[in-house]
Amino acid sequence: MIGKKSKRSDLEEKILDVDASIQGNVVFKDPVNLKINGKFEGSLTTKGNLMVGETAEINADIVGENIIIAGNVMGDIIAEKSLKLIAPARLIGDIRTPSLVVSEGAVLNGDCQMIFDEAEISRLETKTKRNLLSADEVARYLEIEPSLVMQWADSGKLRGKKENGAWRFERTVIDDWVKNEKIK
Repeated sequence: MIGKKSKRSDLEEKILDVDASIQGNVVFKDPVNLKINGKFEGSLTTKGNLMVGETAEINADIVGENIIIAGNVMGDIIAEKSLKLIAPARLIGDIRTPSLVVSEGAVLNGDCQMIFDEAEISRLETKTKRNLLSADEVARYLEIEPSLVMQWADSGKLRGKKENGAWRFERTVIDDWVKNEKIK
């Protein structure tokens, strides 16, 4: 038929290749092919395909359908269809996906769950939002100086997420970290 486009050609036309510094909460409601090469901080929800390029520095939670990571990502990821980590990818964060490929040379540091359903995604998102602590709250909780919390977070020793320039930490991650005697 003339004048009608297939779903595939619609998606191919919606390509966004980003090489910039972006901060905030970004949501794509329509399927796109998104490639991030620069810095991104906040949260990202997308449909379609997401490619995190080798030069990308991401500090964000990501929810998407098909995700390929070759750059650095710090944050939790929910990939509804598939997640691929290709060298030299470095991912620090928990992942949830029904299909996972970790290529030789890629690094994954976090928990992985491959059982998947919509109710569970909603539960995880709600749980994450309720259990976030600020750096000052973590310092009080651990009875240490806030500057030490910031130092550990900046170095990657203590896993957290930066939201609008401020570190946020999941209480369960802090508890596991303390339990496993990682405080030194």
